[in-house]
Amino acid sequence: MPARPRQHRLPPSGPRLGLALGLPRRLAVRLASLRTPDRIQDFVNSLRWNVAAEEQTARSVREALRHGEAHCVEAAFVAACCLWLTGEPPLLMDMGAARGDVDHVVALFRRRGCWGAISKSNSPFLRYRDPIYRSLRELSLSFFPQYVKRRRKTLRSYSASFDLRRVDPRLWVTHPGFCHEVVDALTAARHYPILPPGGDRGLRPIDEIEARSNLLRDHPPRGRGTGGA
Repeated sequence: MPARPRQHRLPPSGPRLGLALGLPRRLAVRLASLRTPDRIQDFVNSLRWNVAAEEQTARSVREALRHGEAHCVEAAFVAACCLWLTGEPPLLMDMGAARGDVDHVVALFRRRGCWGAISKSNSPFLRYRDPIYRSLRELSLSFFPQYVKRRRKTLRSYSASFDLRRVDPRLWVTHPGFCHEVVDALTAARHYPILPPGGDRGLRPIDEIEARSNLLRDHPPRGRGTGGA
């Protein structure tokens, strides 16, 4: 686990926290103004989809916003940072896919004891979840029917909540390159299986009409997309 360095106590929330994390003042003020999960979701939706046509990326908050684009884990970093600046914990959940598909990462929040998720996807279904789920398993299961590769259902696991306050913010808020340490730590977090033993043998492929609807895209691809769903 990448350790957080010794430092003075961070401000609890607001633009001052953003500045302490290393964000430029303009971004610190902007992100701190997104005071609800709805507004944070609208903000990450407004970013272009990062298709990463030539190389895989896992950009930090600052770099994703500098480029004005993000795929799922980059948007999850941005959303988690927004939640932190508004006084909520910056929590992520990784959802593990079967071989041949990619994982999906969401930012978590809670309301009245129930979980919701902020999620960026270029397809219609792996998106925002209202805070109505009593457990992370319930939340992850809401993604299962449409988490697909062509017509195959591919969601296989979900992680425990991963608190980014445990990580040096220089590794995910302002890092100039690929955020390897955080991605590796998130992948290595404890995961729980979605399916019972042997359960993948009884899964029905999605219907053709579902497969066609899953081809809808928010942002036309510039090339072969990587690193998100």
